[in-house]
Amino acid sequence: MSTETLARPVAIGASRTAAVLDVVVPVYNEERDLGPCVRRLHAHLTETFPYPFRITVADNASTDGTLQVAAELKRMLPGVEVLHLTEKGRGRALKRAWTESDAPVLAYMDVDLSTDLNALLPLVAPLLSGHSDVSIGTRLARSSRVVRGPKRQFISRSYNLLLRGALRVGFSDAQCGFKAIRKDVAEQLLPLVEDTGWFFDTEVLVLAQRAGLRIHEVPVDWIDDPDSRVDIVATAVADLKGIARLGRGLLNGTLPLQALRSRFGREPLVAAGVPAGMPRQLVRFAAVGVASTIAYLLLFALIRPAVGAQAANFVALLATAIGNTALNRRLTFAVRGTDQAVKHQVQGLLLFLLGLAVTSGSLAALNAVAPAHEHVLELAVLVAANLAATVLRFVLMRVWVFRQYESVNSGESGT
Repeated sequence: MSTETLARPVAIGASRTAAVLDVVVPVYNEERDLGPCVRRLHAHLTETFPYPFRITVADNASTDGTLQVAAELKRMLPGVEVLHLTEKGRGRALKRAWTESDAPVLAYMDVDLSTDLNALLPLVAPLLSGHSDVSIGTRLARSSRVVRGPKRQFISRSYNLLLRGALRVGFSDAQCGFKAIRKDVAEQLLPLVEDTGWFFDTEVLVLAQRAGLRIHEVPVDWIDDPDSRVDIVATAVADLKGIARLGRGLLNGTLPLQALRSRFGREPLVAAGVPAGMPRQLVRFAAVGVASTIAYLLLFALIRPAVGAQAANFVALLATAIGNTALNRRLTFAVRGTDQAVKHQVQGLLLFLLGLAVTSGSLAALNAVAPAHEHVLELAVLVAANLAATVLRFVLMRVWVFRQYESVNSGESGT
């Protein structure tokens, strides 16, 4: 038997009911807890969920009697299905189960049922209505009620703080084993997810946020499972590697998020005539503009005695224009990687020519009005002309050069 055959999951039973919600319970060697978990979940859904549902037990390479318990649950409870994988990895199990499911809303929860099931309907309701794309339970909201040891609480908060600093995430709790996603979104998002273990959740959420998807958070009541067998050290190391890998991908622009954003991303709102994201862009553009202007004036003053005012203006403006475009591309409009970098620089040079016309025209007008002017007056005129050219450059960069990245920049301010 080939390795490829061994890696292929095997579905037990071919019958599938038309479910609106598919709740996946990933398990590995959980023969003791699986039965009580699925029976309790099944009873809760039967009593409270108003649509057809399915519970999929995703067994990833258990070596005890977990698969047999799952098969018995399938036989006894309607709407229970079993998926068996021959390789370990919670992320691998979830990705397979969600990919193969035909339900429009997909969810998962840990087998220990640490999360109060009363949060399940609030979790999936925004996805059923189409209001949101991904939904997560959070133990870190003020209204959440959590019972857990100080060690695990410290680790969880530290991890989420690290995510905020390293990947600029807007969601509060990446690790809570209580999440849901729309099927149409999962079909586009899951092929981009590489992790097959515990970092799977974080990677899904980071990619969803960067693609402009709406992430709904539900405060949950949560009681720590004292019998948890998660290897904290190994998981922490894997998470750090995942953060580094994902950070590199976001930095160099190799993740194809633009197509996903074009299909599912939320368009930025316009309030009081000011598009979302513009205030932050203006601050960054102004900072780049101040630095560019200082560099321009220093270059102009340095080379003017040797080549004259017009030549010095040309050289100084050209040099700072190249740097200005590169900085605005990276800082103001958050464009990463080398894709279209040359095109952007060419467009930036066209803006340079426009700025050159404004500043050179100002110098010509000054010479015509006051031929014997002081150098201080000349610098003042150039500063004013550069300010006018800067405003024009920002507008053209936003509506022309980096127009296709506008929704991306607006979405990074939060989720």
